Amino acid sequence: MKKSLGAKTILYPTPVLIVGTYDKKGKPNAMNVAWGGLCCSSPPSLAISLRKATYSYGNIVERKAFTINIPSENYAKEADYFGIASGSKEDKFSATNLTAVKSDLVDAPYIGEFPLILECKLMHTVEIGLHTQFVGEIMDVKIEDSVLGEGGTIDIEKMHPFFYAPEIRAYYGVGKCIGKAFSLGKQIKGI
Repeated sequence: MKKSLGAKTILYPTPVLIVGTYDKKGKPNAMNVAWGGLCCSSPPSLAISLRKATYSYGNIVERKAFTINIPSENYAKEADYFGIASGSKEDKFSATNLTAVKSDLVDAPYIGEFPLILECKLMHTVEIGLHTQFVGEIMDVKIEDSVLGEGGTIDIEKMHPFFYAPEIRAYYGVGKCIGKAFSLGKQIKGI
C-alpha cells in the first residue's frame, strides 16, 4: 500500500548543480541549485529554477549566461557552502579557495576544480510561481581527463558525483551499476 505525502518537492535523486555567474561588476559567484536538469536534446539544453531573491537570479538576468558545475564527493563541503552563503555578502571563491575560470564561450565563470562543466547561454525565462525557470542552451561540456573511461565517455565511478535528498536535507554518493540502459529491458521483450 502506498501512503500519500501530499504535494511536495520530492524527486529522487535530485542533482547537486552549482551555478556559476558573474555579477554586474564582474565578480564571480557560485550557487547550489537542486531544482534543475536536462530539458531538451536539440538544441542541447538544461533548466534551473531560482527564486528572485537570490543573488544568482539577478546575475543570470544581467549576463544572459551561466555555467553548471558538477562537483565530486571531494567537494561536498564547498558545494553545501555555495547553498548557504550569499554572494551579495561573501566572496565564495575566496572562502572556499576554489578557482573561478572565465569561460571562452559564455559570460559566466566555471569552477576549475570540479570535474564536469556545462557552459550555457540563456534561451528562455519562465515565471512559474515562487521560482523562475531559466533554460540555457548548452554551448559546451568540459570534462577532466581523469574521469574519462574507455572510449572517452564519462566514468561515473571515477567522477564520484553526489545527490541531494530534499526531504531529509542530506547528500548521498553514487551506488553500483545495476545494468545498461536501453539493454536491460530487452529481457522483457525476449531479445
